[in-house]
Amino acid sequence: MAWDEVTFAPNRAGERSVRLDGMKLDSAGLQVLSREECVRLLASRPIGRIVFTDRALPAVQPVNFCLDGEDIVIRTTVGSKLAAATRRTVVAFEVDEFDPAGRTGWSVTVVGHARAVEEPVEIERLAALPLAPWAPGSRDHFIAITTEQVSGRRLTQPG
Repeated sequence: MAWDEVTFAPNRAGERSVRLDGMKLDSAGLQVLSREECVRLLASRPIGRIVFTDRALPAVQPVNFCLDGEDIVIRTTVGSKLAAATRRTVVAFEVDEFDPAGRTGWSVTVVGHARAVEEPVEIERLAALPLAPWAPGSRDHFIAITTEQVSGRRLTQPG
């Protein structure tokens, strides 16, 4: 196999990547996914992890979610720690899938601004999405995360 060219991976300034037989690889040998592939993979999973700041410390919380175009939509309660911590802030969101036996998998990370959805028309539209809360209790507060930066990597077995 021959190296075709040296390029830079999208959304990762200064990170080297190469193309191997038409597949872009990062410096660790992981396949670099296109934005389109990242969005497709995001839409394929119902659970992700939101990364936010809670009292000046990083916090990670698993959540069920749905895509609205490229926006990530989460339902929670209006008084929750998550709702308070994500109000007009930059957050990260991660979705992945791994096969430990096959030693394969992928991971997609999104960075964007989170906002509380407050317009009644938008709330009504988002309530119609296939986003039923998994946790008990009323979840009538929507958080939307704008997909500003997205990156993804896939680990495949050679051959």
